[in-house]
Amino acid sequence: MSDESNKGVREIRINPIVPTESVLVATARGMRPKKAEERIERDTRTHVDTCPFCRGNEDRTPPEITRWPEQGDWKMRIVPNLYPVLGDDSPSNNIAFGLQQVIDGYGRHEVIIDHPDHGIILHEMSEDHLSALFALFQRRMAELYASDRRLKYVLVFKNFGPAAGASIPHTHSQIIAMPVVPENVQNEVTHSREHHRKFGQCIFCSLIDEALTFEATIYERETGQVRRKINVGQYVIERGERFVAIKPFASRFEWEIHILPLAHEADFLQASEEDLADFARVLRRTMARLDKVVGGVQFNFFLHSVPHGEDYENCGDSYHWHLEICPRTSIPTGFELGSGLFVSTVSPEDAAEALRNVEIDETP
Repeated sequence: MSDESNKGVREIRINPIVPTESVLVATARGMRPKKAEERIERDTRTHVDTCPFCRGNEDRTPPEITRWPEQGDWKMRIVPNLYPVLGDDSPSNNIAFGLQQVIDGYGRHEVIIDHPDHGIILHEMSEDHLSALFALFQRRMAELYASDRRLKYVLVFKNFGPAAGASIPHTHSQIIAMPVVPENVQNEVTHSREHHRKFGQCIFCSLIDEALTFEATIYERETGQVRRKINVGQYVIERGERFVAIKPFASRFEWEIHILPLAHEADFLQASEEDLADFARVLRRTMARLDKVVGGVQFNFFLHSVPHGEDYENCGDSYHWHLEICPRTSIPTGFELGSGLFVSTVSPEDAAEALRNVEIDETP
């Protein structure tokens, strides 16, 4: 732990990608506004007779959209969500009355059964399997974008644990195609486009460069004491040949991690087979580190890629696709919900150090 962290940190950090988003880092004793989420006991069984996602129970899900591989025993399946948040069953026209506007809840909501083994978790999957899983995400996203011009954004996400929204324990992810671009993605697009207009640089690329090359020491003017020291690689959790996992300086969640391609890439659909192989390695090792440090943690991950459509054709140089991993170790309070200010009681510097230094198994 650093000297600064032992003294306690109480500061508001601004998200450089979305400056309207702030995080209160409050590690000082007594500044504990959150209740901890319970760690869940894993169900490590490989097969559960009553689970609709286990191999052999295919008749308990809606008819599958696709599977991989197509022949023989499947390793992944995509099926319609039985309780979709959006659907294409009854499309209707948008309406407005006074200041109130309604956009039809048209879209697609699908479930990707990640693996036939009931209780397996991400870092226990092989890198080849994870690479194939994200290639399947790619293929299905492309198919959805091509299927209907009304679909403006396709979001891939994963919930693990009840606190993260998972209702079935068998490992699975979800895809939702929607007629609007989500606000958080739109904010990233808008601010990164404005940054590129002003400075001629992708802000995500600049943050990666800072994480890999930047160091600085800031002193108190009056006393000359060190106020903040930033070392090269301080926020880097894991690095591959093509991808890097970084702890955000303004982390909304105590153990939040982002994985980004080192080379500029706006659209996840353009990632190559070689890209996905390295991405899978960095993801597996990152999740193994999280499991070692905060085992049993519930989490969400979501994939942010540049939206499709003519309004976003000029974002290729300014946006940078990435995966955000958000472990749910605490419960938001009224202060957070009322202010919109995230609160973290673990400094990102200490969290990054713990994750970076832990020893993990080299193979699942």
